[in-house]
Amino acid sequence: MIVTLTANPSLDRAIALAAPLQPGEVQSALSSREDAGGKGINVARVVRGAGLGARAVLPLADADPYDVALRAAGVDAWRVPVRGFVRANLTITDPAGVTTKLNLPGAQLGPDERQAVIDATVSACVGARWLVLAGSLPPGASDDFYVAVIAALRDAHGAAAPRIAVDTSGAALEAVVAHGRPDLIKPNDEELAALAGVPLDPSAAPEEGVLAIAAAIVPERAASALITLGSHGAVFVDADGAWFAPAPRITVASTVGAGDSSLAGWLIADAEGAPADERLRRAIRYGAAAASLPGTQAPRPEDLPTADIAVRRLAGIH
Repeated sequence: MIVTLTANPSLDRAIALAAPLQPGEVQSALSSREDAGGKGINVARVVRGAGLGARAVLPLADADPYDVALRAAGVDAWRVPVRGFVRANLTITDPAGVTTKLNLPGAQLGPDERQAVIDATVSACVGARWLVLAGSLPPGASDDFYVAVIAALRDAHGAAAPRIAVDTSGAALEAVVAHGRPDLIKPNDEELAALAGVPLDPSAAPEEGVLAIAAAIVPERAASALITLGSHGAVFVDADGAWFAPAPRITVASTVGAGDSSLAGWLIADAEGAPADERLRRAIRYGAAAASLPGTQAPRPEDLPTADIAVRRLAGIH
């Protein structure tokens, strides 16, 4: 069982244009779709699609229209009653795959609602293998909200607590790495650089640039890191070493949710007992599959690209 917490879910609306986006102009759309989104929800949908157990915890008001899309996604959801409604995010994609996103801040959670979310997450994690803390924090939550979730989980379950994967950015990620000792973080290259306070070296290959930064974080402050590099691929780093895998060539439909699917692919392979290189390979396949699908669709095993992905071990982590 893999449990996810999406503290700030979103109703994802995706619009496909027939021509490049023209700010200030009126344009016609080719198509549109609406999905129950939020990083943890996306991870749970992909994990479930692979036939594994997944449970998603989220704050959700009883009358929120988001629940219609959530039920259609077929996710085992633990809904924590709150007063505000889920935000809506808008993604606009042109024929070349260029994506423009507008993300709203979401409803503010009061102290009692935040504690209810933490309590529900602790309860949902009984017997779980992983807990994924994913996405931005809702208004009203302090930067160390995920740290509080981790502390409550480990206090309640002790040695039986699931491992912790974190996919967030900015101050929330900084707090987790400083005080939460996560088992896995999943930043992209820019988020990793911001976390370390070190700029990326434009003269270095992308995988070498992030490796130099990750070496200062893994394994002392985070046990491992899955670092996505967009169209360049991804790097996985842990105490045993580092690996790089390039991304296959695909026709990009939407990059929304691609990083979430990469994390889900890594977790699926981990649940199967796969070694580090295969976990990274699976992350790449799932991320590429998500980017080739419109909207925020959850790729299934049959959607994965079949081209060979050559994983290369990197030197220099120790």
